[in-house]
Amino acid sequence: MSTAQIGLIGLGTMGAALALNIADNGFDIAVWNRTTARTKAFHKDAGALAKRVTPTETLEDLVASIKSPRAIILMVPAGQAVDDQIAALRPLLDADDIIIDAGNANFHDTNRRVAEAGDMPFLGIGVSGGEEGARFGPSIMGGGKRTYWDRVAHILTAIAAKHKGKACATWMGEEGAGHFVKAVHNGIEYADMQMIAEVYGIMRDGLGLDNKAIADTFASWDKGPLRSYLIEISGKVAGATDPETGKPMLDVIVDAAGQKGTGRWTVIEAQHLAAPVPAIEAAVVARNLSSQREARAAGEALFGAAPRHIAHDVLPLATLEEALIAGKILCYAQGFGMIEKASEEFGWALPLPAIAEVWRQGCIIRSDMLDDMATALRDDPDRNLMMAPRFAGMLKKSHGALRQVVAQAALHGMALPALSSGLAYFDAMRTARGTANMIQGQRDFFGAHGFARVDGGSGHHGPWGT
Repeated sequence: MSTAQIGLIGLGTMGAALALNIADNGFDIAVWNRTTARTKAFHKDAGALAKRVTPTETLEDLVASIKSPRAIILMVPAGQAVDDQIAALRPLLDADDIIIDAGNANFHDTNRRVAEAGDMPFLGIGVSGGEEGARFGPSIMGGGKRTYWDRVAHILTAIAAKHKGKACATWMGEEGAGHFVKAVHNGIEYADMQMIAEVYGIMRDGLGLDNKAIADTFASWDKGPLRSYLIEISGKVAGATDPETGKPMLDVIVDAAGQKGTGRWTVIEAQHLAAPVPAIEAAVVARNLSSQREARAAGEALFGAAPRHIAHDVLPLATLEEALIAGKILCYAQGFGMIEKASEEFGWALPLPAIAEVWRQGCIIRSDMLDDMATALRDDPDRNLMMAPRFAGMLKKSHGALRQVVAQAALHGMALPALSSGLAYFDAMRTARGTANMIQGQRDFFGAHGFARVDGGSGHHGPWGT
């Protein structure tokens, strides 16, 4: 019988967690996985929620189990797997049944799939929060036609994280808008994580703190302006012990960071949009560099280890905290600036204040600071976030600390790509007359590209002849 209110395909870690979340919020759900054994195991392990879950062995059974008009969530790997699943599913559906891609899709793929769907309903939604978020309340960023979103919004808002009673789920715009916002979220996540790792490196290598002291420092910072999920878990990671060796967990983890590509997509798209996101770009580069372990070891052998020791009175922990506050503000300012550029480019009218609100709970970059960001963006969504009164005041107080941290790290041979890029962005954004006039002069000299004059007009050429 067609009793399920929604369907879900793909019972991997995220799909299984999301399906249990849906059932836990009182909705009957039909599930299907390409391996039947996985479907049966999921249903068996669902416990008390099993009564709300209908396991199916074929796509035909899945479709037959869902009330019409149907809505089916895809939780399969991004790329060709999504296209293959849509192709297999679409012939079995009615014209008004909705397919919802809730994976980490490239928004260009989502744009294409919306176009290919024509009048058949299709949504692309970004889901953030990892396994825990998927199970107990993620941040959800919807994209596609508003009418399609409205048909399933009662389920998606019910399962989303809540901030002071408000669901962290909303419609972002047409086509791939939801997946675009999720990509920028992940880019900010890359930068935030990298800046925290850089400060961890200063505490470990520069100040010589042990893991317990580092864990305690992060825990104390989590009670102030930096209060956030990433600072919280950084303290827990730093304080953890390896059950096999008894050593600090961080000391047995290889220093090569992986990535699934969403941060790279953000950087690539930022270049197309001419949106400056240097902290995010630096974070992606840093992950790429981290994988070159043999080359880094050879470099240290050739050039010698850097003189890393920094006196505690030269760089107190309070200065590190202030530097991280400044870096975080600048990173988010870049991310929201990129979203604004995309809004203009694609005609999406992306709701910046609502995006900040959606990120306040459930997602990886959730933090107390996002509440103030939502307020600042609502007051003036066209203003660079770093220039909003609240954050301008914080930067006036903290940018000196960021400068001191970057300077001391440079003097002691410690790489801070994200924090350094954030500082360069800040200095560029507070310099009324920069140095691009030299670049324009060079371009005109070798290519006769012309330039604008400060006293008026464009298309001028210099006196350097041909």
